[in-house]
Amino acid sequence: MTEYAMAQQALAVMDLTSLNDDDSTEQITALIKSIDKRYVPPAAICVFPQFIAHSKKKLLDRNLQHVKVATVTNFPEGEQSIESVLRATEHALNEGADEIDLVLPYKQLLAGDPDTPWQYVYSSKALCRNKAVLKVIIESGQLQSPYLIEQATEIAVLAGADFVKTSTGKVPINATLDATKVILETIKKTRKEAGFKAAGGVKTVAVAQQYISLAEEIMGPTWVCSQHFRLGASSLLEDVYRVLHIDRKP
Repeated sequence: MTEYAMAQQALAVMDLTSLNDDDSTEQITALIKSIDKRYVPPAAICVFPQFIAHSKKKLLDRNLQHVKVATVTNFPEGEQSIESVLRATEHALNEGADEIDLVLPYKQLLAGDPDTPWQYVYSSKALCRNKAVLKVIIESGQLQSPYLIEQATEIAVLAGADFVKTSTGKVPINATLDATKVILETIKKTRKEAGFKAAGGVKTVAVAQQYISLAEEIMGPTWVCSQHFRLGASSLLEDVYRVLHIDRKP
Protein backbone atom coordinates (compact mmCIF):
# COMPACT_ATOMS: atom_id res chain seq x y z
CA MET A 1 0.00 0.00 0.00
CA THR A 2 1.32 3.45 -0.89
CA GLU A 3 1.81 6.13 1.75
CA TYR A 4 -0.99 8.10 0.07
CA ALA A 5 -3.40 5.17 0.45
CA MET A 6 -2.29 4.64 4.05
CA ALA A 7 -3.02 8.30 4.82
CA GLN A 8 -6.49 8.03 3.29
CA GLN A 9 -7.20 4.88 5.26
CA ALA A 10 -6.09 6.50 8.54
CA LEU A 11 -8.17 9.61 7.87
CA ALA A 12 -11.36 7.61 7.26
CA VAL A 13 -11.15 5.99 10.71
CA MET A 14 -9.95 9.03 12.65
CA ASP A 15 -11.76 10.58 15.62
CA LEU A 16 -10.43 14.13 15.34
CA THR A 17 -10.09 15.06 18.99
CA SER A 18 -9.89 18.15 21.18
CA LEU A 19 -10.16 17.47 24.90
CA ASN A 20 -8.14 20.28 26.45
CA ASP A 21 -9.09 22.11 29.64
CA ASP A 22 -8.91 25.46 27.84
CA ASP A 23 -11.04 24.46 24.83
CA SER A 24 -13.43 27.13 23.56
CA THR A 25 -16.11 27.35 20.89
CA GLU A 26 -13.58 29.21 18.73
CA GLN A 27 -11.09 26.36 19.04
CA ILE A 28 -13.72 23.75 18.20
CA THR A 29 -14.78 25.82 15.19
CA ALA A 30 -11.14 25.92 14.08
CA LEU A 31 -10.90 22.15 14.53
CA ILE A 32 -13.89 21.61 12.26
CA LYS A 33 -12.53 24.13 9.73
CA SER A 34 -9.30 22.11 9.64
CA ILE A 35 -11.17 19.27 7.88
CA ASP A 36 -10.09 19.47 4.24
CA LYS A 37 -13.13 18.64 2.12
CA ARG A 38 -10.98 17.58 -0.83
CA TYR A 39 -10.35 14.31 1.00
CA VAL A 40 -12.40 11.68 2.78
CA PRO A 41 -13.68 13.17 6.08
CA PRO A 42 -12.78 11.79 9.50
CA ALA A 43 -15.20 9.35 11.10
CA ALA A 44 -15.95 11.66 14.04
CA ILE A 45 -14.86 14.59 16.09
CA CYS A 46 -14.52 14.09 19.84
CA VAL A 47 -15.16 17.08 22.13
CA PHE A 48 -16.27 17.87 25.66
CA PRO A 49 -20.05 17.72 26.26
CA GLN A 50 -20.48 21.52 26.31
CA PHE A 51 -19.39 21.64 22.67
CA ILE A 52 -21.71 18.95 21.26
CA ALA A 53 -24.45 21.25 19.97
CA HIS A 54 -21.92 23.77 18.66
CA SER A 55 -20.05 21.00 16.83
CA LYS A 56 -23.23 19.65 15.25
CA LYS A 57 -24.10 23.11 13.93
CA LYS A 58 -20.63 23.84 12.56
CA LEU A 59 -20.45 20.45 10.85
CA LEU A 60 -23.84 21.09 9.29
CA ASP A 61 -22.70 24.54 8.15
CA ARG A 62 -19.83 22.87 6.27
CA ASN A 63 -22.06 20.11 4.88
CA LEU A 64 -20.19 17.59 7.05
CA GLN A 65 -23.22 16.43 9.05
CA HIS A 66 -22.32 12.79 8.34
CA VAL A 67 -19.23 13.23 10.57
CA LYS A 68 -20.23 11.88 13.98
CA VAL A 69 -19.92 13.90 17.18
CA ALA A 70 -18.42 11.99 20.10
CA THR A 71 -18.04 13.13 23.68
CA VAL A 72 -16.61 11.77 26.94
CA THR A 73 -18.05 10.73 30.30
CA ASN A 74 -16.33 9.88 33.60
CA PHE A 75 -13.34 11.65 32.04
CA PRO A 76 -10.44 11.52 32.57
CA GLU A 77 -9.85 9.84 35.94
CA GLY A 78 -12.79 7.42 35.85
CA GLU A 79 -13.73 8.32 39.42
CA GLN A 80 -17.17 9.98 39.14
CA SER A 81 -20.19 8.37 40.76
CA ILE A 82 -22.34 6.21 38.54
CA GLU A 83 -25.26 8.59 39.10
CA SER A 84 -23.17 11.51 37.85
CA VAL A 85 -21.98 9.53 34.84
CA LEU A 86 -25.50 8.52 33.85
CA ARG A 87 -26.76 12.09 34.20
CA ALA A 88 -23.91 13.27 31.99
CA THR A 89 -24.70 10.56 29.47
CA GLU A 90 -28.36 11.56 29.32
CA HIS A 91 -27.38 15.19 28.85
CA ALA A 92 -24.95 14.33 26.06
CA LEU A 93 -27.58 12.28 24.26
CA ASN A 94 -30.09 15.12 24.59
CA GLU A 95 -27.50 17.48 23.11
CA GLY A 96 -27.23 15.19 20.09
CA ALA A 97 -24.08 13.16 20.75
CA ASP A 98 -23.68 10.28 18.31
CA GLU A 99 -21.01 8.51 20.35
CA ILE A 100 -20.14 8.32 24.05
CA ASP A 101 -16.57 7.55 25.17
CA LEU A 102 -16.91 6.32 28.76
CA VAL A 103 -13.88 5.97 31.01
CA LEU A 104 -14.10 2.63 32.80
CA PRO A 105 -13.58 2.99 36.57
CA TYR A 106 -10.36 1.08 36.08
CA LYS A 107 -9.05 1.82 39.58
CA GLN A 108 -11.87 -0.34 40.92
CA LEU A 109 -10.61 -3.15 38.71
CA LEU A 110 -7.07 -2.60 39.98
CA ALA A 111 -8.48 -2.91 43.51
CA GLY A 112 -9.99 -6.30 42.69
CA ASP A 113 -13.56 -5.15 42.01
CA PRO A 114 -14.76 -6.13 38.50
CA ASP A 115 -18.46 -5.66 39.31
CA THR A 116 -18.43 -1.86 39.58
CA PRO A 117 -16.81 -1.36 36.13
CA TRP A 118 -19.31 -3.80 34.63
CA GLN A 119 -22.21 -1.82 36.10
CA TYR A 120 -20.93 1.48 34.68
CA VAL A 121 -20.76 0.00 31.19
CA TYR A 122 -24.04 -1.89 31.43
CA SER A 123 -25.96 1.14 32.73
CA SER A 124 -24.41 3.47 30.16
CA LYS A 125 -25.25 1.03 27.39
CA ALA A 126 -28.88 0.96 28.54
CA LEU A 127 -29.06 4.71 27.92
CA CYS A 128 -27.14 4.59 24.64
CA ARG A 129 -28.94 1.65 23.06
CA ASN A 130 -30.44 2.61 19.68
CA LYS A 131 -29.27 6.19 20.26
CA ALA A 132 -25.48 6.31 20.31
CA VAL A 133 -22.35 4.22 19.98
CA LEU A 134 -20.71 3.41 23.33
CA LYS A 135 -16.92 3.32 23.42
CA VAL A 136 -15.34 2.22 26.70
CA ILE A 137 -11.90 3.56 27.63
CA ILE A 138 -10.10 0.94 29.71
CA GLU A 139 -6.91 3.01 30.25
CA SER A 140 -4.67 0.12 29.28
CA GLY A 141 -1.48 1.97 30.17
CA GLN A 142 -2.60 2.18 33.79
CA LEU A 143 -3.71 -1.46 33.91
CA GLN A 144 -0.35 -2.48 32.41
CA SER A 145 -0.58 -6.26 32.80
CA PRO A 146 -1.98 -8.33 29.92
CA TYR A 147 -4.26 -10.12 32.37
CA LEU A 148 -5.91 -6.91 33.57
CA ILE A 149 -6.16 -5.52 30.02
CA GLU A 150 -7.87 -8.73 28.96
CA GLN A 151 -10.17 -8.62 31.98
CA ALA A 152 -11.13 -4.99 31.36
CA THR A 153 -11.81 -5.72 27.69
CA GLU A 154 -14.02 -8.68 28.56
CA ILE A 155 -15.97 -6.63 31.10
CA ALA A 156 -16.51 -3.83 28.59
CA VAL A 157 -17.58 -6.07 25.72
CA LEU A 158 -19.80 -8.39 27.73
CA ALA A 159 -21.51 -5.42 29.41
CA GLY A 160 -22.40 -3.98 26.00
CA ALA A 161 -19.56 -1.78 24.73
CA ASP A 162 -19.60 -1.13 20.99
CA PHE A 163 -15.88 -0.28 21.05
CA VAL A 164 -13.01 -0.81 23.47
CA LYS A 165 -10.67 2.18 23.53
CA THR A 166 -7.14 2.06 24.89
CA SER A 167 -6.72 5.37 26.62
CA THR A 168 -7.78 8.88 27.55
CA GLY A 169 -4.56 10.37 26.23
CA LYS A 170 -4.11 11.95 29.66
CA VAL A 171 -1.77 9.41 31.30
CA PRO A 172 1.94 8.65 30.78
CA ILE A 173 1.31 5.43 28.81
CA ASN A 174 -1.48 5.52 26.27
CA ALA A 175 -1.99 3.33 23.19
CA THR A 176 0.66 0.65 22.63
CA LEU A 177 0.83 -2.15 20.12
CA ASP A 178 1.25 -4.72 22.90
CA ALA A 179 -1.97 -3.62 24.62
CA THR A 180 -3.73 -3.40 21.27
CA LYS A 181 -2.87 -7.01 20.52
CA VAL A 182 -4.36 -8.15 23.84
CA ILE A 183 -7.53 -6.07 23.33
CA LEU A 184 -8.10 -7.26 19.77
CA GLU A 185 -7.48 -10.90 20.61
CA THR A 186 -9.88 -10.62 23.56
CA ILE A 187 -12.59 -9.00 21.42
CA LYS A 188 -12.18 -11.78 18.88
CA LYS A 189 -12.43 -14.41 21.61
CA THR A 190 -15.74 -12.99 22.89
CA ARG A 191 -17.30 -13.36 19.41
CA LYS A 192 -19.15 -10.10 20.02
CA GLU A 193 -19.56 -7.32 17.47
CA ALA A 194 -17.27 -4.88 19.23
CA GLY A 195 -14.76 -2.51 17.66
CA PHE A 196 -11.43 -1.07 18.78
CA LYS A 197 -10.07 2.45 19.17
CA ALA A 198 -6.42 3.37 19.73
CA ALA A 199 -5.99 6.74 21.41
CA GLY A 200 -2.97 8.70 22.56
CA GLY A 201 0.39 8.75 20.82
CA VAL A 202 -0.69 7.87 17.29
CA LYS A 203 0.86 10.90 15.61
CA THR A 204 2.04 9.80 12.17
CA VAL A 205 0.72 7.87 9.20
CA ALA A 206 3.48 5.31 9.70
CA VAL A 207 2.46 4.66 13.32
CA ALA A 208 -1.23 4.57 12.39
CA GLN A 209 -0.46 1.93 9.79
CA GLN A 210 1.14 -0.28 12.45
CA TYR A 211 -2.16 -0.33 14.36
CA ILE A 212 -4.18 -0.89 11.20
CA SER A 213 -1.94 -3.74 10.09
CA LEU A 214 -2.16 -5.43 13.49
CA ALA A 215 -5.96 -5.17 13.43
CA GLU A 216 -6.10 -6.63 9.92
CA GLU A 217 -3.81 -9.47 10.98
CA ILE A 218 -5.95 -10.43 13.98
CA MET A 219 -9.46 -9.54 12.81
CA GLY A 220 -9.18 -10.00 9.05
CA PRO A 221 -8.35 -7.77 6.06
CA THR A 222 -11.84 -6.28 5.67
CA TRP A 223 -12.42 -5.52 9.35
CA VAL A 224 -10.72 -2.12 9.46
CA CYS A 225 -13.42 0.46 8.75
CA SER A 226 -15.04 3.19 10.81
CA GLN A 227 -17.71 0.78 12.08
CA HIS A 228 -15.05 -1.39 13.75
CA PHE A 229 -11.82 0.58 14.06
CA ARG A 230 -10.92 4.11 15.13
CA LEU A 231 -7.83 6.16 15.80
CA GLY A 232 -8.27 8.86 18.43
CA ALA A 233 -6.03 11.65 17.24
CA SER A 234 -5.44 15.35 16.98
CA SER A 235 -1.83 15.66 15.83
CA LEU A 236 -2.23 12.76 13.36
CA LEU A 237 -4.32 14.96 11.06
CA GLU A 238 -1.34 17.19 10.33
CA ASP A 239 0.78 14.27 9.14
CA VAL A 240 -2.10 12.78 7.13
CA TYR A 241 -2.62 16.03 5.25
CA ARG A 242 1.12 16.43 4.77
CA VAL A 243 1.20 13.08 2.97
CA LEU A 244 -1.96 13.76 0.98
CA HIS A 245 -0.79 17.21 -0.11
CA ILE A 246 2.60 15.90 -1.22
CA ASP A 247 1.13 13.00 -3.14
CA ARG A 248 -2.05 14.66 -4.36
CA LYS A 249 -2.56 13.93 -8.01
CA PRO A 250 -3.28 16.87 -10.34
